[in-house]
Amino acid sequence: MRRHLGAVFDLAYLALMTNVLLTVALLPMLAALFSPVFLVFAPLVAPGLCAAFAVFAAHPGPVIGTFVSAWRSCFRRAVTLGAMATGALIVLGVDVRVASGRPAGAVLIPVLAVLILLVVVATLLGLVALAAQPGARVRDVVRIGTLSGVRRWYLTLPSLGVLVLFEALFAAHPVPALALAASPLLYVVWANSNYTLAPAFHPTGRNP
Repeated sequence: MRRHLGAVFDLAYLALMTNVLLTVALLPMLAALFSPVFLVFAPLVAPGLCAAFAVFAAHPGPVIGTFVSAWRSCFRRAVTLGAMATGALIVLGVDVRVASGRPAGAVLIPVLAVLILLVVVATLLGLVALAAQPGARVRDVVRIGTLSGVRRWYLTLPSLGVLVLFEALFAAHPVPALALAASPLLYVVWANSNYTLAPAFHPTGRNP
């Protein structure tokens, strides 16, 4: 009984403390959430997500120490990856807007939508890969994330669905979403993404 209660308290602590640390890491972005400079701070989300993924991977290790260490070690590469993704999404979003209402839009918009999904998938899986291997090069994690996401699309789609749910919650109520829903939803995304990347991490494995 005590063991079960201890496990419950450990999970509750993991969730609550990760939510707190993630909120602190995202404060610059939250401060600019409704301002024109929001996109400038958007790449700063990446190190916080990378650190949260590292905490999940290290459980039942120390939450605070793992988060801070991962945030520091992943910061430069994660921000670079976040900036690349932000820039690509801005360009693709503008292209979608330009193409809409034009004859070529019926052909171009689906292609652009697929490219947007690929950017999101590559970024998500790239951050999970960085959390596992902080010293990896950005181009390597982008390549691994893209290939793994496409090859194991049946695992990628559920992760995207959870991300859409979290984005909807965050758009409606940013603070409650971070304070309550972030850890459970991001844990599901991390666990699924980690399994998606398993063949890349362990090439000799027999994962389907």
